[in-house]
Amino acid sequence: MVTEVKETKDIILTSTFNKLMDAWLQGYRRVFMEGGTWSSKTYSAMQLIKLILENYKKPILCTVTSESMPHLKRGVMRDWLNIMGNELIDKCWNKTDFIYTYPKSGCLLEFVSADQPAKLKGGRREILFCNELNNLARDSYREADMRTRLFTICDWNPVSEFWFHDDKLAEEKGNVYIHTVYTDTLDVVPQSQRENIESYKYKDPNWWNVYGLGLVGKIEGLVYPFFEQVDKLPLGAYFYGLDFGFSFDPTVLVKNVIIGDNLYSQEMFYDDSGLTNGQIAQKMELLGIRNEPIFADPSEPKSIEEIRQKGFNIQEAVHGKGSVAFGIQKVNQFYQHWTKDSLNCIKEQRNHRYLKDKITGLLREDTTHQWSHGGDGRRYGVSKYKGAYTGDARAVSNH
Repeated sequence: MVTEVKETKDIILTSTFNKLMDAWLQGYRRVFMEGGTWSSKTYSAMQLIKLILENYKKPILCTVTSESMPHLKRGVMRDWLNIMGNELIDKCWNKTDFIYTYPKSGCLLEFVSADQPAKLKGGRREILFCNELNNLARDSYREADMRTRLFTICDWNPVSEFWFHDDKLAEEKGNVYIHTVYTDTLDVVPQSQRENIESYKYKDPNWWNVYGLGLVGKIEGLVYPFFEQVDKLPLGAYFYGLDFGFSFDPTVLVKNVIIGDNLYSQEMFYDDSGLTNGQIAQKMELLGIRNEPIFADPSEPKSIEEIRQKGFNIQEAVHGKGSVAFGIQKVNQFYQHWTKDSLNCIKEQRNHRYLKDKITGLLREDTTHQWSHGGDGRRYGVSKYKGAYTGDARAVSNH
């Protein structure tokens, strides 16, 4: 069992990590970490797991899970690979089953997506880490935790209350609750990022409460309230929506297909590196796009023309007064689906909402800009595509 950890020049241990380590050493059964962005919740959890598995006196199993395999690969698995660095031994890393064997201790680390419940229910383990618990079903968590012998770690951003709060898990004996914010990790947060976080204090109070202060938010007035996740797009007549980036905003390309009254979408790229029009065209060419229709942000006619001259079937989306509301209504006529690898767009849809008037408290017509990019790309396509469903608007629901 790990009893001491020393900070080295290669490893920065935040106060979040220290709280996690204390919970492990004091024998708590479960740790729940709720807090804001850049507070090192996930990274600290994987640092602790690495140290435990490297040094445990006998072979044990740790399972790391989140809502889907794409989410695992681009989130917690990427953090773990970064933490391992040159210490990772390639022959010990099963890239097919996503299992790593620590050679000194014989301990196993496995990555299992929560949308494969049979794997979570199957075997028993000593340690469990549920990344972004608010996106996991209560039953999935319970089944996995029941099969965990020593230690369960959970983390999430408090976008809104969910079953954790209903069940009052923080109050149960043997559990510990840790609240984290970006000020807990000032040694690792770049000054520019800190300023960016703090800039939302007045621009978007709900965002600031959730991601800045780590307080439970209230998601009222979602623009697109319901959606489901699918493994891949079904076959059909594909069309694209393109939202141009500028300044700190990403450039987003969304691939869509409509089957009956179902809209299926996939995030093809979500790039905040400041792409030029030439670079956008190169990325689309690498994706094999040529004849399929692309409907783009109508506020960028010059960019659209430059890309059209490179041989793409690109045109302006619906524009003018009322076009945003029209596009949102068109999208909400469908049962909406995102592919599981559309991580940025999924996160946006869960947060994209109408802003409240500070005086009246009523919802306004404008929406949260920072969560709009993937939705705008999809909206551009759906609002202009000739094959889009044209029946009466209907409430979208899970099915």
